[in-house]
Amino acid sequence: MSKRDYYEILGVSRNAGDEEIKKAYRKLAIKYHPDKNPDDKAAEEKFKEAAEAYEVLSNSEKRQRYDQFGHAGMGGASGGFGGGMNMDDIFSQFGDIFGGAFGGFGGTSRGGRRVQKGSTLRVKVKLNLKEIANGAEKKIKVTKQVACNTCNGSGAKGNDWENCKTCKGTGSIVRVQQTFLGAMQTQTTCTSCQGEGRVVKNKCSSCSGEGIVRGEDVISIQIPAGVGEGMQLSMSGKGNAAPRGGVNGDLLILIEEEEHPELKRENQHVLFQLQVSFPHLALGTSVEVPTIDGKVKIKIDAGTQSGKVLRLKGKGLPDVNGYGKGDQLIEIMAYTPTQLSSDERTMFEKMATSDHFTPQSGKREKGFFDRIKDYFD
Repeated sequence: MSKRDYYEILGVSRNAGDEEIKKAYRKLAIKYHPDKNPDDKAAEEKFKEAAEAYEVLSNSEKRQRYDQFGHAGMGGASGGFGGGMNMDDIFSQFGDIFGGAFGGFGGTSRGGRRVQKGSTLRVKVKLNLKEIANGAEKKIKVTKQVACNTCNGSGAKGNDWENCKTCKGTGSIVRVQQTFLGAMQTQTTCTSCQGEGRVVKNKCSSCSGEGIVRGEDVISIQIPAGVGEGMQLSMSGKGNAAPRGGVNGDLLILIEEEEHPELKRENQHVLFQLQVSFPHLALGTSVEVPTIDGKVKIKIDAGTQSGKVLRLKGKGLPDVNGYGKGDQLIEIMAYTPTQLSSDERTMFEKMATSDHFTPQSGKREKGFFDRIKDYFD
């Protein structure tokens, strides 16, 4: 996957409209098209890079994820969008960009025919805090449309195809109509072959000529560290297979975050409330507290007040775009026993008469989230 900013690749601002994005991509596609730059690897990479940027920014859902999460939102997995990009993916965009068959440089490898794309597949993946902190690999089994093994996805028995008689293999119908403005030419997708330019002569008996059947696939997903509840990742080519050898659809992975029994997440920070008895607050002590990576021992200084917030630097979660890690914040809460022995009651009664323990007036203490607000600004 390209790590360059998609807006920078296309040379547009972040608030650019759909038409501006399309125009910028068309310009780059013409400039770096392989037919215009034969055997030029640098031009081919720029051609693919521009197509990758356009594929994301031209899709409102993907663009929103990219604006919010950057490249991680597009799929931190190997085999994600950038890793699965090929010329078939790119040329399948050209019908929208260039108004039909794309030519001008000797034609594309697709021959001007329409390439069908498989539908998007959506799955949910649950992660605990440790998996979110370190990143994780998840293998999931999905039921989806896969290429037919009998005909290798072609839909034809023995690869028995013939050119469509309606469009003569072009995949489109061109009509010229005389109007008062002169001759007007229109181009539409051929309805006989759905734009493929060819039809199955003898259909495969296993898939009835569709080239796809229901099957199962095991997909390995690399989840980047720092993802969060509701975030979506995308993997190109891992969705449903397309009929008759078209371009596979995408896989969208919705992240669900499992609730931790003791820790609470707040952005990149982790929160924990620690109850400490009054004697230990007064005298000081050491105590173990849970963290994402296991228990650690912290020191409670003598005279620590209830409500004080301690910080374990770097014990939070990483930013999904790699901008550092959060902290673990520990709020000290005084524990008040509800049942006392007679000796304990006598001790507390004596303490209550001491000047050190007389009630103190003052303004009301703020809540926990108010006290640590500066961490989240």
